[in-house]
Amino acid sequence: MLTEEQVREALREVIDPEAGMNIVDLGLVYRIDAAEDRVQVAMTMTTPACPVGPMLVEQVQDAIRAIVSSGCDVAVELVWDPPWSADMMSERAKQHFGW
Repeated sequence: MLTEEQVREALREVIDPEAGMNIVDLGLVYRIDAAEDRVQVAMTMTTPACPVGPMLVEQVQDAIRAIVSSGCDVAVELVWDPPWSADMMSERAKQHFGW
């Protein structure tokens, strides 16, 4: 069975092109629910006006589909609560940006 950590690792391959950093370290992934027949991800963007939002959601779906069986349902929910802030970034991301 697929684990949350396996999904998280797959999502590290999804890079926000504006930030040059993966979405996990940016703190954009809020929740991962992994079950045998369904993977659901709740994520956000750095801003609701993010022009690459639809592209990132599609890349998240593709990254998950690459590691699950063909019958597995993949759902990505874009959420805005809580609003993203730089505090959600990993230490690696903060160092990357010099914070």
